[in-house]
Amino acid sequence: MADRVLPGPVGEGAAIREAVCVHTKKIYDSCRDKDCAEDLRVYPLARYQPLIDGAQGVRPRAAELIWTSVDVEEVSFNRGWFSVDIRFYYKVTGEALSLLNVPQEFTGLAIYDKRVILFGSEGSAKIFTSDMVPGGMDLQRPERTNLPTAVVEAVDPIPLSMKLADAQSSVIPEAFVGDIPRSIAAAFPEDLEFENGQRRVYVCLGQFSIVRLERDSQLLMPSYDYCMPEKECSGGDYGDPCSMFARVNFPIDEFFPPDTVECPEGYREARAAFTR
Repeated sequence: MADRVLPGPVGEGAAIREAVCVHTKKIYDSCRDKDCAEDLRVYPLARYQPLIDGAQGVRPRAAELIWTSVDVEEVSFNRGWFSVDIRFYYKVTGEALSLLNVPQEFTGLAIYDKRVILFGSEGSAKIFTSDMVPGGMDLQRPERTNLPTAVVEAVDPIPLSMKLADAQSSVIPEAFVGDIPRSIAAAFPEDLEFENGQRRVYVCLGQFSIVRLERDSQLLMPSYDYCMPEKECSGGDYGDPCSMFARVNFPIDEFFPPDTVECPEGYREARAAFTR
């Protein structure tokens, strides 16, 4: 009997056992982007607005991607193509500069809107499943729409620059804010300032992202065998705690930065240059 094929690289002697039909998400189209999001207004916490009004200048310190909201719509007169509207929510930290005092940090919300057009194919079938809801009336789920699923992958942005502008004379176009989702507002300890204040803060962020459209598909795949775990479960009986601790490897990576993490070319240098 031939040796079983295990997960991992497949040797030349491994033979395909059968072809199996697998239900999965198939990627129909994808794109990657390197956006320089300029002049994004920062809506600070209300208690920081007087600090900003009296500042001589501002500079960026950090930016964190909190969440993205994604919406998919069909493109008219272009069958199979879809527009993906993405709204990025950022938690931005900056420093207000003064001639007399040391720089003081402030935090606020920034919003960036982005749209891409991707191919997502077509689908007209109405999909029903037999999923049961515990304690419910065991009704089938309502029919789903036939839109593909948009997936957005992104990293925290690089804060490139930050500037001040008078509220009355500012002519920089701003994204429509609308109602802030509760989950976004919960990321800040206090209420944000949207209208009052004599001066406004604008930030420029460098954003890397990947967007793709997926659709449920049934694919025919080669199969080597059933995937049976080879490792036995352990941890039920710890026995002597010192003996168990002796088998734990020394956590070298916890004491020294790892050397195996690869970043895109120029990514580390750019982040270091703009966050000094």
